[in-house]
Amino acid sequence: MTASSGLQWSCLSFGELSPQALYALLALRSAVFVVEQNCVYQDVDGKDPQALHVMGWHASDTGSPTLLASTRLLPPGASFAEASIGRVVTAPVTRGTGLGHELMAKSIDCLFRQWGVQDIRIGAQSHLQGFYARHGFVRDSDEYDEDGIPHVEMVRRGDSR
Repeated sequence: MTASSGLQWSCLSFGELSPQALYALLALRSAVFVVEQNCVYQDVDGKDPQALHVMGWHASDTGSPTLLASTRLLPPGASFAEASIGRVVTAPVTRGTGLGHELMAKSIDCLFRQWGVQDIRIGAQSHLQGFYARHGFVRDSDEYDEDGIPHVEMVRRGDSR
């Protein structure tokens, strides 16, 4: 699997998610954030209903698509003063393919289309600063612990497109 390999992308509000899409979204986030990263935390935090959800689906031979990538976009004021991108997740089988970069590009575009070009703030796992820097994000805080994982805030200025 390589990036841009025919994934179907969607950017949907919570109300537009089908029960199957919501289940796939929560299952992927749980598989990566809770199980793979061994991090017990409350994923269902009340913010999903106000978010846009960017999702990359791979059509399978069985006819049932598989969710391989997702982010959660939040409007200004929901998590930070700025709009934000969070819950950035790719399926383990896609790691190293560039799908994460495609996901971030799609997410930034969707956020700008929905709420206009503006600053975006993220809470990034510290070891992923280089990944996010490739999308225009710069570190904007001291390191802090979130659920046992070192994080930093990063910001991307709206005019850095």
